[in-house]
Formats: sequence, C-alpha cells, structure tokens
Amino acid sequence: MADHKHGEMNTEVQEKTFEGFLKATAWVTGASIFVLIIMALFNS
Repeated sequence: MADHKHGEMNTEVQEKTFEGFLKATAWVTGASIFVLIIMALFNS
C-alpha cells in the first residue's frame, strides 16, 4: 500500500467540479423562481 501523507493530494479538479455544481445549482434555482413568478403573474 502506498504511503499516504495528509494534505498532499491535488484537489484542483474536485474544486472546479464543485464550483461548477454550485453555479449550475444557482442557475436552476434562479430559473425555477423565474418560472414560478411568470406562472403566478399569468395565471391570475
């Protein structure tokens, strides 16, 4: 088994993936709120 040294792992890829996930989540949340507002305005 390889020797593991705490704190030496390269996490750039994971950090970029998580950043993309957060951006996608923000866009989906914003789009959902926008759609709900449009539905509320045109349904009344």
